[in-house]
Amino acid sequence: MMAANEARQLGYGGVSRVSRACGLSRVTIAKGIAELDTPPLSPGRIRRPGAGRPSLLAQDPALPQALEALVEPLARGDPESPLRWTCKSTRVLAAALTARRHPISHEKVAQWLRAMDYSLQSNRKTEEGADHPDRDAQFRYLNTQVRRALRAGTPVISVDTKKKELIGNFANTGRQWRPTHSPDAVAVHDFPAPEVPRAFPYGIYDLGRNTGFVNVGTDHDTGAFAAASIHGWWRAEGRRLYPHARDLLITADAGGSNGYRLRLWKIALQRIANATGVSLRVCHFPPGTSKWNKVEHRLFSFISSNWRGQPLRDYETIVRLIASTTTAKGLMVTCRLDRRRYPVGRRVSAKELAAEVNLIPDRFHGDWNYTIRPK
Repeated sequence: MMAANEARQLGYGGVSRVSRACGLSRVTIAKGIAELDTPPLSPGRIRRPGAGRPSLLAQDPALPQALEALVEPLARGDPESPLRWTCKSTRVLAAALTARRHPISHEKVAQWLRAMDYSLQSNRKTEEGADHPDRDAQFRYLNTQVRRALRAGTPVISVDTKKKELIGNFANTGRQWRPTHSPDAVAVHDFPAPEVPRAFPYGIYDLGRNTGFVNVGTDHDTGAFAAASIHGWWRAEGRRLYPHARDLLITADAGGSNGYRLRLWKIALQRIANATGVSLRVCHFPPGTSKWNKVEHRLFSFISSNWRGQPLRDYETIVRLIASTTTAKGLMVTCRLDRRRYPVGRRVSAKELAAEVNLIPDRFHGDWNYTIRPK
């Protein structure tokens, strides 16, 4: 615009003189002179209305619906879309849209997805199956029993089996600090072949004292193993910490080796009650709510954090890593290795259960809440 203004001031021949002086073409200078005569732009604008390329939305109004149909094929698009079984990256989405005559770049796909309130998200473990109609009532009942027991000084423990671990030079999830470019080398494959040994950590968490006891089994996770772990805790710690206890409250999951339907679990508990002279009060969490068990997030989660990125090459490694687990709130963990055999497949009849187990069910859900007294 400055060159155009100078050419206008020079009058006739000014365009040629300015063109030779500054190197601009005569056409450019002439366009500049014409723009000097146009009305000024409105405040806040640097171009005339309509300048620049039209937006993608103006060129292709159907593009947002086409993009959303690819991202959510079950909700808004074709349920038979091949992208239902494909990693929906921005490049894949851009290629699919372009093939459907909606040309777009992968960067623009990312911008549009954010504008449409989409974001990269991982799976979240929240689905626990169908809710039992007495689920909330059982939670309230269990909480009441635990509070009463703790106020009375009765020991309360939360029990469960941590997931089984492969023993060997296998990858373990998580990362740890190591010198740069020197990761711990582990096996490429970790297929659970029959000859690969396993570890079955059974945890007992003392709610009143914030202490943990883990019995690492090497055979099978059975009801007998679960009860033997509790008996081991009592002999190692329970009878010393609670010398005058006549009752023990156990909170456990509804399934697994300590499930409420497992007869072997109850027979094994009866043997503990007979050997210790302590009545065992058991309250099970409702089916499908295992993650609410205190042992999960008061003990097991910290064990997993402590051994993250550490290959569990032998049983000694597992025992040492579990025993060294602690928290800022002072969690202390005792761990031992249990090499005893716990055969599977033993069947317990209802008649045998009734004859051997002194079981007194509670009035509320006696299948979930019961007491096994010594004989």
